[in-house]
Amino acid sequence: MVPDRTLSIGELAQRTGLSVSAIRFYEGRGLVRAIRTGGNQRRFLRSDIRRLSFALIAQQLGLTLGQIEAELATLPEGRTPTRADWQAISERIRGVLDEKIGMLQRMRDKLDGCIGCGCLSLETCALYNPDDRARLAGPGPRFVMTGGG
Repeated sequence: MVPDRTLSIGELAQRTGLSVSAIRFYEGRGLVRAIRTGGNQRRFLRSDIRRLSFALIAQQLGLTLGQIEAELATLPEGRTPTRADWQAISERIRGVLDEKIGMLQRMRDKLDGCIGCGCLSLETCALYNPDDRARLAGPGPRFVMTGGG
């Protein structure tokens, strides 16, 4: 006997840890697509477990829903994505993740002494940001966001 290749929305929720309403939300955004049975029940491909898991992980990594939608739109419909399919996504989002990692590292390294324009004390500002040069780079915490003033 061939195992059923589809999952009910409840089974998909159980496998992913998402609520049924969250799956419906993602379905509405096009991240997964339900197949309707003769009784009008939603059925999902087993590969949708990976699609939703990717969405959850990507959100934890700070990707926007729009970025996640765009990446999942590149995956084939109707078949389980291959290692090459996932590798292509990995290569495309690597730069985004590297930027986030860089910002987190700068924040970690500067948090005890610098925030905002780049520092918390006027004495330190005289060394790191004389004459408030960081303001020329734009608003916000320039040293943390961009790594420089």
